[in-house]
Amino acid sequence: MKEQIEKLISAARANAAISPEDYINPEDGLLYCGACSTSKEKRLNGFGKEMVVPCMCKCETEKHARDEAERKRLEQIAKIGRMKASGLQDRSLYNYTFANDHGDNPLMKKAKAYVEHWPEFYEQNIGLLLFGAVGTGKSFFAGCIANALIEQGIPVLMTNFSRILNSLNGMFNEDRNEYINSLNRYSLLIIDDLGIERNTEYALEQVFNVIDSRYRSKKPMIITTNLGLYDIQHPEAEDIAHARIYDRILEVCQPIFFKGKNYRTENAQIARDKISKILSD
Repeated sequence: MKEQIEKLISAARANAAISPEDYINPEDGLLYCGACSTSKEKRLNGFGKEMVVPCMCKCETEKHARDEAERKRLEQIAKIGRMKASGLQDRSLYNYTFANDHGDNPLMKKAKAYVEHWPEFYEQNIGLLLFGAVGTGKSFFAGCIANALIEQGIPVLMTNFSRILNSLNGMFNEDRNEYINSLNRYSLLIIDDLGIERNTEYALEQVFNVIDSRYRSKKPMIITTNLGLYDIQHPEAEDIAHARIYDRILEVCQPIFFKGKNYRTENAQIARDKISKILSD
């Protein structure tokens, strides 16, 4: 055993990366790096004998650290890419970022605050209910939160009930339950445009199952809707299906009202003006 170790050490020392500038230090007889003047070898005691074994000098150690940091950086980029592909199923959502915010919607401060305090919101299961007229920036607000958290390596899914219901169609009960439970693997679930889905008995039952499952998982969700808060807080007395859905949402989601100009209409007008100018030129 001792002889085998000595052979391994000798082989390692023989195969060590030696540069022409490297030298043997006369004081300790060890190999030193000609670039950083630190030892490339060290002495160890084993089996009652002193042995010389290779080690990394200072510049090799620093290079190894840089290489490792770069490897981890590339791994993180690949991981975030996979998370975006999984969580942002509509590629247009990739552009919903704080960097693309024009700063004309004061509510975006709340989106940034939600991201900054995410650990607290997650721990306390605090979500958001974003309500208001069409085109007032609710989806962009939610998408900025989604992208910012994904960039931190936090799993987020941003979807809508139309997509969920399409996925559930044709599934057996066991498969439906498994699919709904799979939504809870994400730390944050964002459901866009609540209220545009079909109001059939089946659809409302599945919407409730998704919301209720998320509610029981004690993980936060963000809901966007064009419905008014009064309609959500006071559904028709006989409308039990909607009442139990809204009750779950209101218990764990803080309402935020979006008002003001229609950003979609404004952006469409800007695009039309650009096209008009190009054609006129």
